Amino acid sequence: MPVEIKDKDRAGNVNPIFNCQPCGAQYAVIGLKDCIGLVHGGQGCCTFVRLMFAQHFKENFDLASSSLHEDAAVFGAMNKAREGCEVLARRYPDIRLIPMITTCSTETIGDDMDSVKVQVDEYLAENFPDRDLRVFPIHTPSYAGSQVKGYDTAILTLVQQLAKRGEANGKINVFTGWINPGDVQELKYILAEMKVDANILIDTTSFDSPMLPDKSGFARGNTTVEDIEESANALGSIALYKYEGGNAAKYLERLYKVPAETDIIPIGIENTDKFIKKVSQMTGKEIPYSLVEQRGKALDAIADLGHMFLADKKVAIYGDPDLVIGLADFCIECGMQPVLLLFGDDLKAYKKDPRILAYEEKAANFDMEVICNADLWDLESRLKDESLKLDLILGHSKGRYISIDYGIPMVRVGFPTFDRAGVYKHPVIGYKGAEYLAEEIANAIFTDMEYKKDKEWKLNVW
Repeated sequence: MPVEIKDKDRAGNVNPIFNCQPCGAQYAVIGLKDCIGLVHGGQGCCTFVRLMFAQHFKENFDLASSSLHEDAAVFGAMNKAREGCEVLARRYPDIRLIPMITTCSTETIGDDMDSVKVQVDEYLAENFPDRDLRVFPIHTPSYAGSQVKGYDTAILTLVQQLAKRGEANGKINVFTGWINPGDVQELKYILAEMKVDANILIDTTSFDSPMLPDKSGFARGNTTVEDIEESANALGSIALYKYEGGNAAKYLERLYKVPAETDIIPIGIENTDKFIKKVSQMTGKEIPYSLVEQRGKALDAIADLGHMFLADKKVAIYGDPDLVIGLADFCIECGMQPVLLLFGDDLKAYKKDPRILAYEEKAANFDMEVICNADLWDLESRLKDESLKLDLILGHSKGRYISIDYGIPMVRVGFPTFDRAGVYKHPVIGYKGAEYLAEEIANAIFTDMEYKKDKEWKLNVW
């Protein structure tokens, strides 16, 4: 059956899938320890992104804003960026990084952020001569690309600014991409079981932050300056999300000869197998029986559900491109049919991605439509005119009203998920993630069967 890869057939967006580039950069920098990002733009460019993070994680995060007003559009706003960095330096004596994240307004104005860096460096040398505080711009114009591009640009910039040649450290770099804390925790578990030492770029496990007696209320990332510095001396790099960290991995390969793998997203059984084998090849570490056993449990969960409940179910998936590709692979493993994949920006690389082109063979028994630069209207309009019949939707919470209005069960994955509790704690990567996904999908289908009185008698006998 054909796999059709095409662009959205209209101008404008109705209910966008993605957020803007600065949002992606902000997610990257909040995962760094001893770092406060300065968002150089209007107050809302920082405030509304922090709100989304707070809705998703139910936590608070440190982000600063240069808080531009109308006069900046006429006179420029370099002074606001400089003042913002100086205030952060004075107020937070322990921070080591201030990434200056640009926005559509400051990129349009044409603020020379490299000059701002020079001015701030001079200020720091004069006022804090013994302090190692690094300031640099991350260019993320929000009138182009999306949160995917913004995150990737931020990770690449961090590596370009901080990585430095040293002695080989025997570690591997794992560029996580925009995954949830539960995914990072599962990643760290797999690596620990294999006794592999890794630079986790970016480690967000602390975003599931405890409420402690000292009343500290902000979630802070775990990735250190040293982790990024040491990335140039690793055995190799694996970017879990090709489009959110892959360029940084390739940069290290070009400049420091650190081998890079960017086509493995460990969602589902086969992809997790590939990831673990690649880690084993890079490090020489054996694959422990504990992971073999975990794999068996995931297979057992899928086998318990596949034939009776999951087989031939038609699925639409939207969200971050690597997440969508991984979820589509998982659905095919379970016998489901991912008939519609939606990518929310116009990155040209999608149409040539070998993982997407492979669906010509993988999706041999059903038609698949892949839409680039899509929005959620591309999903809703197909349901409205009944050109698409679905059994399930996989995506973040912005599609919830489509699920409600058209009576289609939905499993929340990706960012943001604000209408279900604790989604960010549960992994979708690895064997545990495969087990979790199979059971979440089945439970959503079970609930739908009960509400619609659709063969719910099966639930008494399976």
